[in-house]
Amino acid sequence: MISLDLSPIYDFLSLPADVFLLRLIILFGWIPICVIILFSIKEIWMHYINIKWGSEQKFTLLAIDIPRGNAQSPKAVENIFTYLAGAQQSLNLIEKYWIGKFQLSFSLEIVGIDGYTQFLIYTPVIFRDLVESAIYSQYPDAEITEVNDYTQEAPKRFPDEEYDIWGAEFVQVKSPAYPIKLYEEFIHLFGEPEEQFKDPMASLMDLYSSLKPGEQIWFQIIITPIDFSWTAMSDGEVGKILGEKKKADGLIDKTIKLLTDSLWSMGEIIYKTGATEVKKKEDESLKMFNLKPKERKQIESIQLKSAKVGFGSKIRFIYLSKKEIMNKPKALNGFVGYMKQFAALDLNNLKPDTKVTGTSAQYFFTGLRLKWKKNKIMSYYVSRDGFSGKSPGILNIEELATIWHFPVEAVVKAPLIQKTPGRKAEPPMSLPLVEEGTSNEEIFSRPAKARGVRPRPDPFTQDETGEADRKFKTPEYGRRDNGPADDIFREPEEKPVKKEPPNVKGAPPENLPVS
Repeated sequence: MISLDLSPIYDFLSLPADVFLLRLIILFGWIPICVIILFSIKEIWMHYINIKWGSEQKFTLLAIDIPRGNAQSPKAVENIFTYLAGAQQSLNLIEKYWIGKFQLSFSLEIVGIDGYTQFLIYTPVIFRDLVESAIYSQYPDAEITEVNDYTQEAPKRFPDEEYDIWGAEFVQVKSPAYPIKLYEEFIHLFGEPEEQFKDPMASLMDLYSSLKPGEQIWFQIIITPIDFSWTAMSDGEVGKILGEKKKADGLIDKTIKLLTDSLWSMGEIIYKTGATEVKKKEDESLKMFNLKPKERKQIESIQLKSAKVGFGSKIRFIYLSKKEIMNKPKALNGFVGYMKQFAALDLNNLKPDTKVTGTSAQYFFTGLRLKWKKNKIMSYYVSRDGFSGKSPGILNIEELATIWHFPVEAVVKAPLIQKTPGRKAEPPMSLPLVEEGTSNEEIFSRPAKARGVRPRPDPFTQDETGEADRKFKTPEYGRRDNGPADDIFREPEEKPVKKEPPNVKGAPPENLPVS
């Protein structure tokens, strides 16, 4: 028969409290200290190798100009983001912890300088072809041009003698599992079909167009491709709404659960209580029917969001202006109003983070803290840093397309958005060409068929069968598909040319990144 001597344990537990605590620290206190030291060494090492590898990567800034008459909905931009998700990389342990590789990000930007607006994408050079293919697949006539970085023309340190700055990051109010208001909710079945989409981008474009010379607004969304593991967070939020108990997923949780279950089983054996646990079985099929309408909508919206590709996301806003013309309420309130269009109070919304990244300070050392925050937000924006500042949120492709998309021209009338002149097309293959150096006399001396001209039948020749009339059809010159024929004999009207004085809106500013 096996017997255990538990007297040492009883003696240790019977020690005075101060002696017991001291011996406990001596025996086991080194463990958490070693864990903290090892964790700190690991973080310092990862920070060093990540900076080293990241500094070796090359990036480029692409200006995107969409042709006039754009009628594409944000669904086209949603498809672009789906394509960009192909940039996700799988890293092994050596690449991650020894070389220092990490997932590279994209920066979606809308910049307004002196009243002019430009859409841009900041991308790693290795993904430039991916970005261009994604855009051309949805906008075949778009112009994509590599441009200089507009942020290099701005002051980097504040306070500055000429310029002042206000900036902040925008964060999700609730868990990233909850979606914001989506672009499909801006469709109203009233009016003309092309005007049924009430483009939320209209207010932002109007704000950008109102900027004076010396004012700039920078809008940036850092997106990082991620895997599908974030959908587990959505399942957890759904379980909370349904009142389900949280499962023990971590190692510590599983260990504690195993110990408590073992102690409970041993207690039953020793004391032979014979008590049996009565479990109430809930009918899972009736849970959804017992939910409130708000809870039912939340569950459906969370599941719809998790069904689409997601990106790690970080949103930044900067208003840079000369001190004598700075109008902070116009820029700040206007941009916050733009972001509030996407607020779904029963789901999620975006708000400026004024505590950590916002350029505001209260109570103590306000001047020093304000200076530090201004320099930090400028540094984060210029470097397109996706890690510094507040923790990144998660936005799926539909949410990103709602916030960042090319304006629908039938709805957005902002006049100073950079666009290509119009649709470009190659000449038809059947277009007759003339050799260089051929004179007009030689051309018109050739037969009509040789010149590529279809011979016109003699209108005075009788055709009893009517076959010639059926083959020949007089073209309707100047006829449009949806209107009457134009008067081709009317002299064109001369439109007066408006002469604008220098230093006013009329030409893009020198530092606007345009093609």
